[in-house]
Amino acid sequence: MPPLVKELLFAACTPGLEPFVLGELETLGLIRLIEPESLETPTSEQSDLEESGGIPFSGTLEDIYRANLALRCASRILVRMPSFRAAAFPELKRKAAQLPWEGYFSRGHSAAFRVTCHKSRLYHGEAVAEHVAAAIQDRLGFPIPRTKWNEGATKDGLQLILIRLVHDTCTISVDASGPLLHRRGYRLATAKAPLRETLACGMLFASRWDKTAPLMDPFCGSGTLPIEAALWSRGIAPGHFRRFSFMNWPGFDPQKIQFLLKSLEKHPIGPPPMILASDRDKGAVRVARENAERCGMLDFIRFSERPISAIEAPKDPGWVVSNPPFGIRIGQRNDLRNLYAQLGKTLRAKCPGWKVTLLCLNQEWIRYAGLIFDSGIPVLHGGRRVRIFGTRV
Repeated sequence: MPPLVKELLFAACTPGLEPFVLGELETLGLIRLIEPESLETPTSEQSDLEESGGIPFSGTLEDIYRANLALRCASRILVRMPSFRAAAFPELKRKAAQLPWEGYFSRGHSAAFRVTCHKSRLYHGEAVAEHVAAAIQDRLGFPIPRTKWNEGATKDGLQLILIRLVHDTCTISVDASGPLLHRRGYRLATAKAPLRETLACGMLFASRWDKTAPLMDPFCGSGTLPIEAALWSRGIAPGHFRRFSFMNWPGFDPQKIQFLLKSLEKHPIGPPPMILASDRDKGAVRVARENAERCGMLDFIRFSERPISAIEAPKDPGWVVSNPPFGIRIGQRNDLRNLYAQLGKTLRAKCPGWKVTLLCLNQEWIRYAGLIFDSGIPVLHGGRRVRIFGTRV
């Protein structure tokens, strides 16, 4: 795409995180667009509901780079091609061939397709992908092999194309991110029930942590929450440690990325906040330390192996932001009542005046803590509908 031309873009995210993504876009100076009808409404046909929300906005090629590098809560950045009507395959192929594919492919590249068809005469997803793939090759004049998309094993030169047919209107989006943006590049190992980095940042934003007061996570697992808190507080861009699909596009300028990182990463002058992370699982704490060391944040987080009853809080009030066990994926549901009761008892005894943000399945479980929480922000986690609850001890 031409570097100075503004395109319609879409920052996909987990439903519920849209207000935080919008705030991040506004901080970057990027303008939200109001679409007549959301093209990303969750449906049963979508393969990943956890990236079915999002915010449309406009931007240049440099803005695509910045959004990928800087957005902490977004799942991927999409370039929306102009929509068109297509009620038959010849029409689909002809109109798809008119799109500017030369901005996204070079010889030797391959393509993967994800297709959603809803209330359209073209309803066979594989056939739709075949015709769009043929249109791309007709436009470019050289072959673009097709392959399957694997989030955990993508390769350079593989471009994901998303096609959505709704009421015979076709919208094609080019993925600018590659693997989902929660894959920061530092977490090579996980503990049980891992938390996506994007959701962890949503919890931090929801907590309104000021990045200077102490922050504690007594169920740190593989360290996602404290690591993301440390990166945020030190001004490190979430995309600092990874590659993106746009790096394979013709005309990509690597020096531009280094320039943008320098402009985005404003390192604070003052002392770092105290970030405390603990877990009763020795193996989880070991993994968390390794992940923190991999991204250079180990010196900014105090890890310890201890149960919730043994946590030690600093004197100055701060924030507790954590993802306690759900009892569905790990442990026994019958243990949850005791766990939340112990959590509430410990917080009242050791953290008076602290603000608390917890990710929990529902209000039934959170009430066992004996604290009065708000109604919560509904989000998706591991395919389950959960809530981000907040309170003050």
